Amino acid sequence: MAEITIQGSKLSSSLKDLLMADDIVPGAAPSYQLCKTIYSFHPLGSKIVDQPIKLAMSQKRKISIPDSPEERVREAFERKWEEIGADKYIANTWRLAKIYGAAALVYGARGEDTKQPIAPEELAKKDLYFNALDPLNTAGSLVLNQDPNAPDFQKPTIVTAAGQTYHPSRALVFFNEDPLYIEYTNSSFGYTGRSVYQRALYPLKSFVQTMVADDMVSRKVGVIVAKMTQAGSIADKAMAVFQGLKRSVVKEAENDNVINITPEESIETLNLLNADGALTTARKNILENIAAAVPQPAKLLNSESYAEGFGEGTEDAKDIVRYVEHEQQMSKPLFTFFDRIVMRLAWTEEFYATIQAEVPEYKKVPYVKAFYDWANAFEAEWPSLLVEPESKLVEVEDVKLKSIIAALEELLPNLDPDNKTLLIRWAASNINESKHLFSNPLVLDYEALKNYEPPAPPESPEAPPPFSGRS
Repeated sequence: MAEITIQGSKLSSSLKDLLMADDIVPGAAPSYQLCKTIYSFHPLGSKIVDQPIKLAMSQKRKISIPDSPEERVREAFERKWEEIGADKYIANTWRLAKIYGAAALVYGARGEDTKQPIAPEELAKKDLYFNALDPLNTAGSLVLNQDPNAPDFQKPTIVTAAGQTYHPSRALVFFNEDPLYIEYTNSSFGYTGRSVYQRALYPLKSFVQTMVADDMVSRKVGVIVAKMTQAGSIADKAMAVFQGLKRSVVKEAENDNVINITPEESIETLNLLNADGALTTARKNILENIAAAVPQPAKLLNSESYAEGFGEGTEDAKDIVRYVEHEQQMSKPLFTFFDRIVMRLAWTEEFYATIQAEVPEYKKVPYVKAFYDWANAFEAEWPSLLVEPESKLVEVEDVKLKSIIAALEELLPNLDPDNKTLLIRWAASNINESKHLFSNPLVLDYEALKNYEPPAPPESPEAPPPFSGRS
C-alpha cells in the first residue's frame, strides 16, 4: 500500500485506507466517518453533493406579494433574507442531509431557553442565531419511531444537540430521500433517509483504483527504452564505462540535440496504448455507474460539453433542468422554514408605519391584518434554468403588454370607479414586471384615481345637410 513519508514518519491516506478496504463490496453501507472522508477527500465527493445544490440555488427565487405595496414589501423581505444569510444555512443543511442522509436546521435566541417556543410576533425583538446540525450533533434524537400504529411513525419529533433540546417550532429535520421501514442508516445513526453515497460506495471505491492506475501510467509514460548492443562476456572495464556514457547521452538528449546509435540499436518509449484504452473505458463506465447510483444525470458528473442537436444537446439540457427542478422542489421545506421567519423580521410594526405614511389606503388597516394578507399572498417561484435570449424575452413581454392594453380597453368602459381602480392597479403591477421593456416602475395615486372624473369631451359640430349651402 502506498504511503506518504515526511521526515521519516509514515502517513497513510485515510481515503485510500477506507476505500481500498477489502470489506467494501457491492451493497456495503457507508458509516458516518466514511461519508465525511468521501466528501472531504474523494475527487467526486464534493461534486456529487454540492453541484446539484449550486445549480438549484444559482438563481434567486422570484418573490411576489400581490395586493400589497409590492416593491417596498419585497425589498424589505429580500434585504432581511440577505442580512441573516438564509441561503448559506439552507445550503449547509441541504449539504449535510445529502452527505449523511439527515440533518437539522434550528434557531435560537441569545439568553432564551431552546425548549420554549418563541411567539412569532416577538421574533424581530430577539437576537436570533441559526445552526445546521449533522447526525453526530443530533445523535439519539433522530432515530424515529418504528411502531406503525404510533402517531409519530417515522416522523421526527424532538431535536436534541449535545443534550440541549429544541422546541419543535424552532427546528426542521431534513432527510435525503424518505426513510424506509426498519432500515437503519449507519451514516445518520437512525431510521432516517440515506446518504447520497450509499448506493455509489462500490463504484466510488473503483474510481480510486483508476486514480492509482493513472498515477502509475503517468510515471511510466516517460520511460525511454534504449535497445543497445550489449558488450560481450569478455568486455573489460573500459567497455562498461562506454556503455554507461551512451545511456547518459540518451537520458540527457533534448530538442535540437543529435545523438549517434548503430543501425542495430533503437530508442523507443513504452507502448501504453492498450492501457490508455482500458483506462478510458473503465473510467467512463465507473462514472456512469456512480451517476446511476447517486442518482443524477451522467453529464453533470462527467462535466461533458453539450453537443448541438436533438439527441445529444437539447434533450440532455432538458433532462438536467428537470433534475434540478426536482431538487428545488425537494428543498421547499427549508425555504418555507426561513420564509416565515424572514417575514416576521422584515415586516415589523415599524416598517408598516412607514407604509401607512406613504400609502393612504393602509392608514386604516390594522398591522395584523396587513401582515397576514401579505403572508398569505406571498409567492416564490424559481426562474427557469433555460435562459432565453434578450430579444426573445422582449418579444414575450411585448405580447403580454398588448394583452394588458386589450383587457383595459375592453373592461374599463363598463366598470364603476372602485373596480376601475382595481383593474388599473392590476395592469400597473403586471407592467412593472416587464423589466425588459421598462426600466422604471409605473407609480400611480390610486386614491386620487378613484375619485377622478374625466371631463366630458367637447361636442363636435353637426355636419351640414347635403346641398344646404352651409359651409
